[in-house]
Amino acid sequence: MTKFILATALLILPAAIVCCAQPADSVNSQYQFATTPTWQDEFNYTGKPDPEKWNYDLGDHGWGNNELENYTDKPENIRVENGHLVIEVKKETSGKQNYSSARLVSKGKGDFLYGKFEIKARLPKGRGTWPAIWMLASEKNYGNKGWPDNGEIDIMEHVGFDQNRVHGNIHTKAFNHAIKTNKGNNVLIDNVSDEFHVYSCEWTPSSVSILIDGKAFFTFTKEPSYQWAEWPFDKPFHLLLNIAVGGNWGGQKGVDDSIFPQKMEVDYVRVYPLTEKK
Repeated sequence: MTKFILATALLILPAAIVCCAQPADSVNSQYQFATTPTWQDEFNYTGKPDPEKWNYDLGDHGWGNNELENYTDKPENIRVENGHLVIEVKKETSGKQNYSSARLVSKGKGDFLYGKFEIKARLPKGRGTWPAIWMLASEKNYGNKGWPDNGEIDIMEHVGFDQNRVHGNIHTKAFNHAIKTNKGNNVLIDNVSDEFHVYSCEWTPSSVSILIDGKAFFTFTKEPSYQWAEWPFDKPFHLLLNIAVGGNWGGQKGVDDSIFPQKMEVDYVRVYPLTEKK
């Protein structure tokens, strides 16, 4: 997510700016992905998310974006039911904040270097909501040992004041929104809050592509001149799923308290490894 913060299967990422976008098929023609996932959660159980696969980020400190939620691990905010992971944001006093939500993290239990990532989800709606499906570096290898030097891949971000517009981005030391060099793209998709869509990333040693329902809308390609400042995407990353409230982007047009509670529902998370093309 465009959060200023920073698992062993494989991964995929957003891509380059609109002018640099290329079809995923052409960029990845020398690579292929396994047809069977090696890491997955189908959420075909009830209760807490599988502790063998997931951790939680907890807290109410704004998360670098002046966000308004407190992240908890309470079942009211995060649970598995009816075959879906449910992340629910509520309007209530929670910690130092006036909203409660959850942020699920695979770090240490699902860390990936390259691969195809598929997450089938239905998004919340309403002004002030900011759901995200994204990835951060699992190790601190480069530069400032944090964000943005070690990289970020945003597979899906959606701000409720701009309904149905889905964003995919990458962030690095050289390319990030803080210095107005961000690489990314967005696309309008019907009914993201009423229907499930598959948000995915295809990550190889040469590119990161972001797709919705199998169609790429952003590809970031590694150029021969790139060093770690442009391309830190050669180390393991992990997955994050969350709903923020307000913040520097999600709160640009305020928060409509009448919309809560809101949910992001996830049908599955699947990671397919990169394989050698024969």
